[in-house]
Amino acid sequence: MAAIGKRLWTELGSVTRTATELLDRYPDVPSLQAYRYAAGLSQDQAAARYNEVTGNQTSLGGTSINAWETWARARGQGSPPSLSSVLILCTAYGRGPLGMADEHISPTELIAEAYERLPIEDQLALKRFTADRGFRPAAAADHSHSTASPAQTHGSVSQGAVGQIGGEFTLSVPTFEYGNSDICVFSLPNPRPGQLLDLTWETFGFGIDRLSQQIKSVGRRLDVDICFGVNEAGLVMATFLASSRFSRCTIGYLRCNKIRDGIELDVASYFPEARATPTIVICDFEVKHADVIGQLAGQVRAKYPKAELYFAVFGAMTKGRDLEVASFDDLTGAKIMRGADFEAIFIAATMSPPGIEPPLELR
Repeated sequence: MAAIGKRLWTELGSVTRTATELLDRYPDVPSLQAYRYAAGLSQDQAAARYNEVTGNQTSLGGTSINAWETWARARGQGSPPSLSSVLILCTAYGRGPLGMADEHISPTELIAEAYERLPIEDQLALKRFTADRGFRPAAAADHSHSTASPAQTHGSVSQGAVGQIGGEFTLSVPTFEYGNSDICVFSLPNPRPGQLLDLTWETFGFGIDRLSQQIKSVGRRLDVDICFGVNEAGLVMATFLASSRFSRCTIGYLRCNKIRDGIELDVASYFPEARATPTIVICDFEVKHADVIGQLAGQVRAKYPKAELYFAVFGAMTKGRDLEVASFDDLTGAKIMRGADFEAIFIAATMSPPGIEPPLELR
C-alpha cells in the first residue's frame, strides 16, 4: 500500500490528494493510515520520519504508529496519539515520500473519522489550533472586483449564506424511469483548505430548501410515509422536509455508532410503524468515502422489505479540486450511492475534503 501511495503521489504531486484517492479506493482504511501510505512510508519508516522531525529528541517506534492507526480504525482498540504527536505526524507526512516536500496537512483531516474519539481536551485544543492558523474566513474575502456567482445573485439566498455559497450548476443524478435526473446543485468552496468548513444556519437552511425544490421537481409527487434522519444533523433535515414537502409525515431516526467494520445502529434509533409498501426518504448530512448510507439502506430495507427508498444528502464530496463536477461519478460516494439502489438521489451541495460541519456541531 505504501508503494501504491508513492506511485499516486508521483502522479498527483500532493500527499493530501493522494490520501483522498486512497480513501476513495479503500474505504476501510482510516485517514491516519492513508496519509502514511500517501507519504510512501512503512510504520517503521513513519516512526523514523517522526523522530527526524523532532530532531531525534524522541525514539518513537513502529509499534506506536501501529497503535495509533489501530485506534483510528476501531473503537476500543489501540491508543490515541496526543495532540502534539498529531501535529508532528502532519509535518512528517507533509514531507512526502522523498522527505523533501513541505506540504501543509490539516490535523483534523489526518484523523478525520476518529476526531470525536480524541480526549475532549485535545478536541478543544485542536479546534483552537486550526482556527488560529491565520486563514481568512469566507466573509472576509474581497469580492468587490469579482463577478457574483449564480448562487450569490439568487433571490432566495440570505445575506448570511452569501459568503459561503459558490457557483450553481446542473448535475445529472440517478433517478427512476422517466424521472427528472437534472438537479441544481451549489458548491461550497472552502477558503481554508484542509480544514472543516463550518456552515452557518443560513447556509444550512438554504441547502435544505434546495433539496425541497429538487424533490418537488423530480417528476412525480412523493407521498412519503417516513422521513428518516441520520444522526442529529440528518434529523434536522428530515424534520424540515417532512413539514415543508411531505405533509408532516412520520419521522424516523438512525443514530450511528462507528465500529471497526463500519457502523452499527444505536438503540436510540427509531423505526416507526408503516404500511406494507412504504415510501421512505433517508436524509444525511454528507457523503464522503465510507459506505455508511449503503449499510443504512440495507438495514432500513430489512425493517421494511417492500419499501421504496429515496436519498437526500446535504453535501457530497468531490474527487478533484473542481467542485462544479461534470458527472455524478466525479463524487467520491458515487459508487456507494449507486450501490444502495435508491429510486432517486437529491444533493444540495458539493464540498471538498475534509468536509463540512453543521451549525452547533450537530452530529
